[in-house]
Amino acid sequence: MVANAKSGHPGAPMGLAPLAHLLWSRIMVADPKESHWINRDRFVLSNGHACALQYIMLHLMGYDLTMDDLKAFRQLDSRTPGHPEVHHTDGVEVTTGPLGQGFANAVGLAIAQANAAGTYNKDNFDLFTNRTYVFLGDGCMQEGVASEAASLAGHLRLHNLIAFFDDNHVSIDGDTKCSFTEDVPKRFESYGWNVLVVDNGDSDLQALYDAVVKAWDEKTKPTLVCVRTTIGFGSVNQGKASTHGSPLKDDDIAQLKQKFGFNPDEKFVVPDDVRAAYKSYAEQGAAKRAEWEKMFEEYGRKYENEHKEICRRIAHKLPEGWDQVLPRYEPSDKPMATRKLSELAITKLASVLPEMLGGSADLTGSNLTRWSDATDFQNPSLEIGKYSGRYIRYGVREHAMGAIMNGLCAYGMHIPTAGTFLNFVTYGWGAVRLSSLSNFQVIWVATHDSIGLGEDGPTHQPIEVAAALRALPNMDFWRPADGNEVSAAYKVAIESYKTPSVVSLTRQNLPQLEGSSMEKAEKGGYVLLEDKEAAITLVSTGSEVSICVDAVAKLAEKGIKARVVSIPCFRVFDLQPYDYRISVLPSGHPILSVEAYSTFGWGVYSHVHHGINRFGVSAPYQKAYEKFQLTDHDIADKAVKVVEYYKSMGHIHSPIAVQAAFELQK
Repeated sequence: MVANAKSGHPGAPMGLAPLAHLLWSRIMVADPKESHWINRDRFVLSNGHACALQYIMLHLMGYDLTMDDLKAFRQLDSRTPGHPEVHHTDGVEVTTGPLGQGFANAVGLAIAQANAAGTYNKDNFDLFTNRTYVFLGDGCMQEGVASEAASLAGHLRLHNLIAFFDDNHVSIDGDTKCSFTEDVPKRFESYGWNVLVVDNGDSDLQALYDAVVKAWDEKTKPTLVCVRTTIGFGSVNQGKASTHGSPLKDDDIAQLKQKFGFNPDEKFVVPDDVRAAYKSYAEQGAAKRAEWEKMFEEYGRKYENEHKEICRRIAHKLPEGWDQVLPRYEPSDKPMATRKLSELAITKLASVLPEMLGGSADLTGSNLTRWSDATDFQNPSLEIGKYSGRYIRYGVREHAMGAIMNGLCAYGMHIPTAGTFLNFVTYGWGAVRLSSLSNFQVIWVATHDSIGLGEDGPTHQPIEVAAALRALPNMDFWRPADGNEVSAAYKVAIESYKTPSVVSLTRQNLPQLEGSSMEKAEKGGYVLLEDKEAAITLVSTGSEVSICVDAVAKLAEKGIKARVVSIPCFRVFDLQPYDYRISVLPSGHPILSVEAYSTFGWGVYSHVHHGINRFGVSAPYQKAYEKFQLTDHDIADKAVKVVEYYKSMGHIHSPIAVQAAFELQK
């Protein structure tokens, strides 16, 4: 495959081939013909560059991956891309490639299984028993996200998680002695893991199997099996870094085939006896699935409600009328911080959505992410929660939290939510990006969202984060301005099965706005304050919307009529029909955007942009807004200048109209 593509990584697949054969033939329980069976064992290839091996194993087992797919490895539009992609290749559970992500995903998959088992398993009905197996290499071990995730997995005592460390002592730079000399077994023992060592992973299959049996017997800890392998095993250059990322030469491939008893002149051939063996392995998995289905039917007769709920969750269907619990607000309702409004929404949602699994990165009291009657997800032996609990204490591990949420979503029965400060979502950026790429429905509750957090200063005040999140394909970044917009954000986030969301929330109180509604905000953008004779539109988000409303009153004093538009979510607004979008941001007069963030990105909606293109300051938030000229007086003054400037411009086209005109020419 690698040689045919003239691209790829042969070393790890060759070194891990014996372990992979053992795993698929004697260890993992799965049915390739029903690849989404909920109780299947999960396999995660954290060192995703070794995907040629995973694709070969999936093909041999009978997943929907043909020999032609293998021949198309790393080619345009193939089902065998250069790193594994979930929803793209049958049998791939998560998207991996950035090292360490898959390992943390595996922790999420293990948490999801433990939660499902703790919630639904009954006496004589062990519905959820699957394990998660993960391969990881030296590179994954060096990534901080893996350390974060390993620490949490040890604390949670996830005995359903078995990780195989490909200990070949080689990375791209060469021998790991140049940068990675720590004692990995001791490190993981300190995390609370069960650590086993196999000295000969190249040929001692019995030792590998015995290690797995020991891992199965361990009921209080996750297991790390340190497997000493030889990178590029069988190559004339085995053990060398040169086999890591470059295809083998033709003469090396020929001798390799001869060494293992294959015809060196044949390519993409699977011997009949090998096909037959792997068919039998797949049939064993199918038989176990059939047994499980029979048990599940019996479970349904005895536990009808639980059975219906499991089926609903697996099908990703929401309960009838679930959204009716979301709070609605009137202008007369008291001002509140949107983080508090978020807490009220989450509390209501948790009461009707058992699939919601909340959490926070050690900021529960600041993020307001935990509902009052929530039970923590903890190993029961710790006596501070139970596995059926729906609130995860992630600790100060933002990156692992994001990657674990991806794993929770990948399991297929949960909608994970978790909180941190908006600025620290960037600590988990690798996981955030993969959420979008993977179509994973995870929801970040991102509080303290602007200079409005005040005294903590520029280290905590996000200026550029919104622009980065808005730039991500398939990411809904919500910045609600009041309670109705908060409820709308959660409604759309819960309904968006294939899209992650970041809900950006204030520390400071905001008024409930005249003209807002959940129905309007669901469209991503809407007219909050209309005036058919307006000389200017003020468009804004979040905490600055109410300031724009106040600025309209100041403009009226100057004889200038204005309208106000709120766009809590750019992407959702962009998905609306053109006629709607142009009605919200019409041609005919200038549009001024106002936001306490970088102005980057506002050019698609406005002619002039008012924001912050520098870092923030440490001060009471009112003083910070004054310093950056984000008061109603400042906005009104700038609006006057914008109106005066555009008076002589003739017809003013909305950026929405300009963009659409060019899109139609494609």
